[in-house]
Amino acid sequence: MKILIVGGGGREHALAWKAAQSPRVELVYVAPGNAGTAREPGVENVSIGAEDIEALTDFAKEKQIGLAIIGPEAPLVAGIVDAFQDADLNCFGPRAAAAMLEGSKVFAKDFLKKYRIPTAGYAVFTEAEPALRYLQTQKLPIVLKADGLAAGKGVVIAHTDQEARAAVQAMLNEGKFGAAGRRVVIEEYLPGEELSFIVMAAGEQALPLAGSQDHKARDAGDKGPNTGGMGGYSPAPLIDPPLHDRIMADIILPTIQGMRREGRDYTGFLYAGLMVADGAPKVLEFNCRLGDPEAQAILPRLKSDLVGLCLAAAEGRLDQTEAEWDPRAALGVVTAAAGYPAGVRKGDIIHGLDGDFPEDIKIFHAGTKNQGGDIVTAGGRVLCVTALGADVGQAREQVYAALGAIRYEGMFYREDIGHRALKQA
Repeated sequence: MKILIVGGGGREHALAWKAAQSPRVELVYVAPGNAGTAREPGVENVSIGAEDIEALTDFAKEKQIGLAIIGPEAPLVAGIVDAFQDADLNCFGPRAAAAMLEGSKVFAKDFLKKYRIPTAGYAVFTEAEPALRYLQTQKLPIVLKADGLAAGKGVVIAHTDQEARAAVQAMLNEGKFGAAGRRVVIEEYLPGEELSFIVMAAGEQALPLAGSQDHKARDAGDKGPNTGGMGGYSPAPLIDPPLHDRIMADIILPTIQGMRREGRDYTGFLYAGLMVADGAPKVLEFNCRLGDPEAQAILPRLKSDLVGLCLAAAEGRLDQTEAEWDPRAALGVVTAAAGYPAGVRKGDIIHGLDGDFPEDIKIFHAGTKNQGGDIVTAGGRVLCVTALGADVGQAREQVYAALGAIRYEGMFYREDIGHRALKQA
């Protein structure tokens, strides 16, 4: 069968790479893909943007695509699954009504409150003055979130009153995030350790994927501005069997059951970003897709057929399915372009990609493109270098050794990815 992966980042490179390994698959198309997917065996790029739903639907019909897997959140929220299914095309992802769990922070918080799923206390504002008055009654630090999609950059953790007030002004008065910031959620700061818990869902069935943790902050020590993610690893030592069971019972199952009661049946990857303190998990956010960079750490450990799992979900057979995992750990480090996450420089030649790397190293591309025979930077997050190792520490050693062979002007990356896991080892 032919597969279509929609998107062009590191997550989509990982999805295409894993889908191409399936014995069911003849060819994997990626729209629009990147310079890494262009070099991947059994994979072909298609020059259609991830949000051009009409063109993607027409392409899928023309090529008789057997399964489409949607990577990024924007086309999911815009209704790409609805369009594909209306055209009798098999598409793995939530319909627009279900993707609202990520498309609107306000919807998600109200949903969590309604179904008594543990999360932080919050309030919602559309005007700056009431929001500023509310801040005067709250403890610091405090979290401010743009309601809509903001490419992973719509969250501010304010440690001072000045930072909090500036975030309110930027979102509600200055339009920093455009339509996404017309409503702002202000919520209490939750201390603890953050982790990513991702499942494949279908109606009221859920198949947990391997646990993972990522690093959202740009700088070492989990400092600096929030980004789309600077690296991740799997498994997460924090997730022991009791915590796993508690997350499934208190968060995942009530969520998909509640969505069904709301008439918003959920099929696709469901990502719960959680904060855990004293063994108690609370929801920070939902994503309606596979995480990035979590995908680049989870998928190298997946021994099962990814396409087979997606088809089982589409056919309502997840409760009869298990996922098999490599017992080794995986860790990935993202390299970014100068200026990230604000304005970034593009067009710098990337050197060292064809080096003699060990077989347990995989370089996933994100913001890259081919230009005149060279691979150049084309986005904020450029690469994710991932390794498998006996444990997180060994995987980390291999990744940082490989990173020493790669260079481009302005390249930077965090040098402490996995530090939380190593502390628990």
